[in-house]
Amino acid sequence: MSPSWGYSFEEEKYDSELLAKAAGRDLRIKPKHAREICDVIKGMYLEEAKAFLEKVIKMEQSVPFRRHKKKLAHRKDLKQFNWYAGRYPRKAAARIYEILSQVEANAEYRGLDVDLCRIIHAAAQRGRKIKRYIERAYGRSSPYFKHLTHVEIVVYEILS
Repeated sequence: MSPSWGYSFEEEKYDSELLAKAAGRDLRIKPKHAREICDVIKGMYLEEAKAFLEKVIKMEQSVPFRRHKKKLAHRKDLKQFNWYAGRYPRKAAARIYEILSQVEANAEYRGLDVDLCRIIHAAAQRGRKIKRYIERAYGRSSPYFKHLTHVEIVVYEILS
């Protein structure tokens, strides 16, 4: 039996005709990286967020790490975000870029103007762990876990 997924987004506050949603389930990316990326792109317009993620993938722009920032290097390009610590999570940025492309296609299908669509909900939740172990000497073993993440994005057409 396959699980039935839902969104952690409350649609009652918005006009459902102007919404478009997309989600990626069980993505093989780190939840910490996905959380920090979602925190940055929330509130951006769709094209602005896609341009930001393209820069992250090319390692031209770093992502500010606000919660998970211990022992992180300082980045000069984060002055625009009024922050100091950051990284370049390229793999997570590529997967979230794919979800942004999906939500853009969903918005076009629903008849929304993509240039006016703003990201109002971007969330990342921890998924399950794929647990594996590496055999070591003297009958010991070391954990070697793979992390899965759920990412969901909702855009809303802002009428001017």
